[in-house]
Amino acid sequence: MSSNNISKIVLLVFGGAAAVLAVFAWMMYPGHGAVYVIFTMIANLLLYFGFRKNAIFFDTFIGIFFWLGFWLKLTVRVAFFDGFFNEPVGYFDGSGGAFDKALLVSSCGMLGLLAASFLREKLSCNYPLKIEGITHQGLFSFYQNHRKIVLAGFVFLFFITAATNSYFGIYQRGEITRTTLPFGMNGVYKWLLLFGLASFSALILRFEFEIKKKTSFLVMFLSLLESFVSNLSLLSRGMILNSGSLIYGVFTSRRFHSIKSNLQFFAVTLFVLASLMAASVFYANYLRACDHLEASGQSSYQSYRKNLGIITNITLTLFVDRWVGMEGVMAVSSYPDLGWDLSKTAWKETYNENETSFFDNTFIASPYINTDKTKFHYISLPGIVAFLFYPGSFLFLFVCMFILGVIAAIIEYFVFRLGGENVILCSLIAQVVAFRYLSFGYVPMQSYLLFGSIILNLFIIYFADKMLLMLYSKDFRKDFTVLKNKNNQ
Repeated sequence: MSSNNISKIVLLVFGGAAAVLAVFAWMMYPGHGAVYVIFTMIANLLLYFGFRKNAIFFDTFIGIFFWLGFWLKLTVRVAFFDGFFNEPVGYFDGSGGAFDKALLVSSCGMLGLLAASFLREKLSCNYPLKIEGITHQGLFSFYQNHRKIVLAGFVFLFFITAATNSYFGIYQRGEITRTTLPFGMNGVYKWLLLFGLASFSALILRFEFEIKKKTSFLVMFLSLLESFVSNLSLLSRGMILNSGSLIYGVFTSRRFHSIKSNLQFFAVTLFVLASLMAASVFYANYLRACDHLEASGQSSYQSYRKNLGIITNITLTLFVDRWVGMEGVMAVSSYPDLGWDLSKTAWKETYNENETSFFDNTFIASPYINTDKTKFHYISLPGIVAFLFYPGSFLFLFVCMFILGVIAAIIEYFVFRLGGENVILCSLIAQVVAFRYLSFGYVPMQSYLLFGSIILNLFIIYFADKMLLMLYSKDFRKDFTVLKNKNNQ
């Protein structure tokens, strides 16, 4: 069976399941059915067009994240849980009018992203049909000549980074920083664990494909292992993010580079990903539960066993409820005092490990208000759509989402150019940007740190390539001169 036929079957099955689910939700929806239909069409169009021929990677990931965080979550909760959400929704009263407004706000934000995507396509800002050869010859030559050392060094780097981060508590999700390193090294750890090490994976995967002209399961496994180890070190349940974007980048590379692969490679890769991801999510939840037990003085084995059932339930609900989106919009769209002053105050929020977020303190009855802030730093996130609706203006929301879609496309363009036309790296960084948009809202002015890290990441790759290219060119000229002198003698 060809890959095209498989894709069509998957699309039909997925579309059929989504349609059935939508019908159930439409029947149970408390507001106007037409509003839910519009919301469903826009959310599914955003997802569908993320996989069209001229889609960029940002289109793909923002479509997936918004579909999960908005449409799937809302639809499942309305269809099977009477519109009840696990996360707090503030002033949202569950009435038909409140649901309608939340869905219209969400639809407006997604329309802005769709408009930006279509404009980019109309301006022919698309990937080329084929990418020939390697652009970063310096890095590629170094990898080709020292392949085993590079792979061993990469494994050592991600294990030692994860181990030291876990032991010293340099950067972990929901935890207070236990160790502050000199010379800004905490920032280096954060960069490496969030996407720096995954960027190395993207380079290695691309170089392997150029050498062998086919997919390499060994290197793919090392990439998945890095994501698993790094996320455990972070106490994060987000292994799927970096590893999923790398796998999708590899899958897409077949078209750009004529890389040989087979169904078995992707089947085994997805099985390993699912296994490691399940273990990562469960164990991260277990470690977090242990931290809470120890903080409350309950560190016995029986206490851990007692909480295993709770940990299992949390792990299962995460697959639907983990994604930021609908709850934030519901809370903000129902807030009675929206306006420009509120928005200005939100933009001025500063980082403080010993405080909850502006969103927690203003919009919802946060479960984190009474958390021991000397040991834990938990916050709720509104998401980009909810945050941009603080002024209460649909026009402002649409324009801002449109601009953000354009900015994401520009970032991806520069990743492609400075990153050596490496579409695996493009996939990774596009996912990082899309996920930042999804989970936006806490200390918004510090977003420059993430985007600055992306730019620094690109410059490190670019200048490392140039330096190695000069080195290899010098060695080549030296060898050529020696050879020429021998021939003259």
